[in-house]
Amino acid sequence: MTKKDVKLGVLIQGAGGHMNAWKAQDVPKDASININHYINVSQKAEKAGLDFIFIADGLHIHEKSIPHFLNRFEPLTLLSTLAATTETIGLVGTVSTTYSEPFNIARQFASLDILSGGRAGWNVVTTPLENTAKNFQKGNHPAHSLRYEMADEYVEVVKGLWDSWEDDAFVRNRETGQFFEEEKMHRVHYEGRYFQVEGPLNIQRSQQGQPVIFQAGSSKTGIEFAGKNGEAIFTNKATVESAQAYYKAVKTAAISHGRTEDDIVILPALSPIVGATDEEAEAAYEQIKHFVTIDDALAYLGRFFDHFDFTQFPLDEPFPDIGDVGKNSFQSTTDDIKKFAKEENLTLREVALRVATPKHSFIGSYEKVADEMIKWIDEKAADGFVLSMPVFGKQYDAFLNNVLPILEEKGYYNNEPKKPTLRENLGLHIPENQFTKQAHVPR
Repeated sequence: MTKKDVKLGVLIQGAGGHMNAWKAQDVPKDASININHYINVSQKAEKAGLDFIFIADGLHIHEKSIPHFLNRFEPLTLLSTLAATTETIGLVGTVSTTYSEPFNIARQFASLDILSGGRAGWNVVTTPLENTAKNFQKGNHPAHSLRYEMADEYVEVVKGLWDSWEDDAFVRNRETGQFFEEEKMHRVHYEGRYFQVEGPLNIQRSQQGQPVIFQAGSSKTGIEFAGKNGEAIFTNKATVESAQAYYKAVKTAAISHGRTEDDIVILPALSPIVGATDEEAEAAYEQIKHFVTIDDALAYLGRFFDHFDFTQFPLDEPFPDIGDVGKNSFQSTTDDIKKFAKEENLTLREVALRVATPKHSFIGSYEKVADEMIKWIDEKAADGFVLSMPVFGKQYDAFLNNVLPILEEKGYYNNEPKKPTLRENLGLHIPENQFTKQAHVPR
């Protein structure tokens, strides 16, 4: 019996989360399109007792994009393959609400959910990069607040479609010839400002009812959206203090929408660099840090500001005042970067290198990193973490084989056999079909 069952997932970004992880000798240099690499990482995570794997995505690239983004698998296609090569681990994929259609996405995630026995999760994003619009016939890239308004309707449509069939609608009676009960099929009849969808969806609900809704909004609008719609919330807060504030804000937003704190789990990104000693971990950090040149770092920094060109400014002068550049892209991230650059009076060089290879409190010995994770859990900064290894390979194995056993010994991790569905393993309730629920309301 554990004291606190820390929830853990792993974000698989090819060779790793560092922009130049592909240069590391202990991972395949083609990891982003190497199915055996994804299977290997996923099966190790499953064996170690992690709750889910997470595949991120984006819809616009250019010459300065992170190498992994230039040549990678589409999430749902990849997750469908991993569903057949894993047994218990959750399967979470990113899909944009701004550049897709609700009916198609509802059907694809419902299919993945049934293929995997109730292990699917959808990471809902609104897509930050302005130039994405040039790849789709949808006009200009919508403003930040408008994207969230659209997403709110989108999620409502998808949830309605997922409930098209009551759980016992398909009777398949060979003797009578009845395949389904017609009164248990429902149309969503959605008429909104941005979407008009009739339904029903041509696939039944899974054993977890609906895929788990993941979300990662950190702006004021994003937090409100997460509080209303999200169930597992991914965030990139770098300090325990900022994570505590975010944790409280999202949980409060959930309560304001008639939900409870337990309806949402908060999962900050965890990018550990570990070793048997602090010195060994520091040496590993120094090795990873040298995967980037200053030009790489400037390009990486520029991506958050909608691929803004920072090379036009002197490297060793204070971080430039660029006004509202990037405000319609990664809004909360760009605000954070500008804030710490100003508060610490950093140069452009210092900001770029810090953003490209962050140095944080999860770098150190196995014991130190385990204790820091426990601190975040105990101080209500997290309910768990999304593991984002800077580089997969030796570091990944070291974390799974050395840090997790310490957490388990201290009563914060449980590597017992998993339950059948992602919802159950994250401690989330299985939602009742909304149409069945309506039928139960007394008249």
